[in-house]
Parts: sequence; C-alpha cells; structure tokens
Amino acid sequence: MTGTLINTAAVIAGSLLGLLIKSRMPKKITVSVFQAIGLFTIFLGIHMAFKTNNFLIMVFSMVIGTIIGELLDIDKAFNNFSETLRTRLKTKESHFSEGFITSFLLFCMGSMTILGAFQEGLGEGADLLLAKSVLDGFSSIALAASLGIGVLLSAIPLLIYQGGLTLFAASLADYLTDPIVNELTAVGGLLLLGLGLNILEINKLKILNMLPALLIAVILALILIE
Repeated sequence: MTGTLINTAAVIAGSLLGLLIKSRMPKKITVSVFQAIGLFTIFLGIHMAFKTNNFLIMVFSMVIGTIIGELLDIDKAFNNFSETLRTRLKTKESHFSEGFITSFLLFCMGSMTILGAFQEGLGEGADLLLAKSVLDGFSSIALAASLGIGVLLSAIPLLIYQGGLTLFAASLADYLTDPIVNELTAVGGLLLLGLGLNILEINKLKILNMLPALLIAVILALILIE
C-alpha cells in the first residue's frame, strides 16, 4: 500500500499548504479561485462522463442511484455529520461539504485510482499511484485554498477506498475490467459536473443523494457488459 500511503500524504500536505495560502489571500482572490475551481470541476466532469460506452448504464445508474439516495436521504445525514464535525473543529467555512465531496470524487473516481490500486495490489509496482500522488498533491493545494478544510478530510476516504482496492486487487481484478471502470468513471464525471454547478451557485443539487449511482453503475456494467 505504499502508493496509497504516499498519495494520502500528498493530499494532506497539499491541503495544509492550500489552507495556509487561503488564510493569507484577499477575499476577492479567494472568490475568483473558487469560481475557477468550479469551472474546472465542470470541465473534468464532462471529460470523465465521455468515458461511457453505454448511455443506458449511465442513465439507469443515475436514476436508480438517486432514488436510493433520496430514500436513504444521504444528503441530510451527511449535512448533520458535517455540522457536528464543523462544530468540533470550530470552523465557520460555508463550503465544507462541497470541499469534501468534490475532493473525494476527484481523488477517488478516476480510472487512475482503480488501475493504480490494481497495479500495486497485483505486485506490478506503484508507478501509476505515484504519478497520481503528484497530480492530487497540486490539485489539493488549489482545492483547499478555495474550498477549505473539507479537502483535507477527504484524505480519510481516499485512504480507505484506494487502500481497500489495493488490498483486494487480486479478487476484484477479474470483475472490474477496463469497460466497467470506464462506466464508473463516467458516472463519477456526471456527479462532478453537478458539483461544479453547485460550486458556481448555478443550481443546488443534492449530489450526495446521487452517490449510490456509482455502485449501481458497477452492478449494471457487470450485468450488461460481456
């Protein structure tokens, strides 16, 4: 799990540097950087969404996943958790949730995450995850400077998710083939697109209630892709 540990450390270091920069930046620059992050998130979401080779998987994943998310009301549960965490951390940041979820999707839903974890887990080295660590480190600086401490805390699910994939690589490799990874990445891209709209305050989507779509995408891809 060397690659994942280095990746997590890079996100933590980048986030801390971003938070330091944020505290010294004039408010107008912070606002502009925040908007730039929103535009980049939309672009990245569109780019990832085009990974799909089966629009039916994408549509049904989003619809079924959102229904499940709404029934569970993940958004409400997470917001309650965020408020509790924000109170304990004594922070007044208004973009805590956006920072956490945006970073989680950005760091965990790309194909580099899955392929890199498989590469290391199967004993083929951690080169891909080391390259990802550099990218995530720089990304976390910009994200933390605009979205705050939620970016730093995203290192926790990154460690659990990517580390878990690495540990179980041998048993998952036969199932999470490239076409299935592409469908997962594409649905993650749609969620990032929605987050971009939230960041730019164009609309307020309950992205958290759409997160089950990621699991549904994998299940449908396993069923429909030979």
